[in-house]
Amino acid sequence: MKAVAAFLLVLCYLAASDAWSCKEAPRLYDVAQIDAGQGKVVARNKNNHVFFLSGSSWYKLGSVSLKHVTVGPAGLWGTSPTNRVYKFVAGDFRPASGLSMQQVDAGGNGQVVGITSNTFYTYCLRDSYASSFKGVGSLSWTYLSWKLKYYSCGPKYGCWAVDTSSRVYFNRNMTPSTCSASGWTYISGLSLKMIEVATDGSVFGVATNGRVYQRSSISSIRPQGSSWVAVSMCMPISHLSYDLGQLWVVTNSGMLLQCSH
Repeated sequence: MKAVAAFLLVLCYLAASDAWSCKEAPRLYDVAQIDAGQGKVVARNKNNHVFFLSGSSWYKLGSVSLKHVTVGPAGLWGTSPTNRVYKFVAGDFRPASGLSMQQVDAGGNGQVVGITSNTFYTYCLRDSYASSFKGVGSLSWTYLSWKLKYYSCGPKYGCWAVDTSSRVYFNRNMTPSTCSASGWTYISGLSLKMIEVATDGSVFGVATNGRVYQRSSISSIRPQGSSWVAVSMCMPISHLSYDLGQLWVVTNSGMLLQCSH
């Protein structure tokens, strides 16, 4: 395994673009999903175990198996293989009764957004509910009347999403205290399987063919940006996250790379 990883890393160095330089992140085998926010990095492996990065080492987080984990201003949340929602409270993931979600995102301005299993309906958990949940009782979700397969929000410029046909959409106005949201704007140019919004408003996505793209020229004047810019990678990518200048990417083979300008 180490020999294969070393060979793949050589390929990565040779394929590195002028804009990004990638190296192997602190080693965690069989990574399936990654999320970074506010200086924290969490990951899930293919056995649905969750890990937290401290220094150059990974530490198992909690005792619950999760298929998706997210960290941000709203805290540390996840969804289980049976689509139950969990929040990290007092050292472990605590279940919440209520709606079942296949994916949740805690990267917004205190609110949590989620997508229900099977139906792909979208919901939002108000910031007051998200912050006060202590691991007991039911969560009160607000229905957002949109079908999506991946949903990510940032605290600065709004939310981005991918629908069930891999089309990309942007929503500028999400009010954390009420979960009210305006209509979505279709963003042409790519078919994505997932998209992530960083705390600083940066947006990265993975196309259906495994290629990585960044949305350029995002600002308060033009929060939807202007175009997609390819980020050269040496291997097909399955998942990614960006925070504080670091782009974390998961390859189809389960390797984790750490990239920077």
